[in-house]
Amino acid sequence: MPELIKKLLFWGFIAFLIYFMAFRPEGAAEMFKAIGAALVAMFQGFGDFLTSLMT
Repeated sequence: MPELIKKLLFWGFIAFLIYFMAFRPEGAAEMFKAIGAALVAMFQGFGDFLTSLMT
């Protein structure tokens, strides 16, 4: 993918996040909570997997 398109997509995503947080703060907070919960669940699963390998 050309570098210009990558930069445009990146800055467009950043602009969308700022817009979303400014005009829908409740929705943005819920989205970040869901992302955080998903990351915690992934790392918990990974930890459980490693624990089961050791026992």
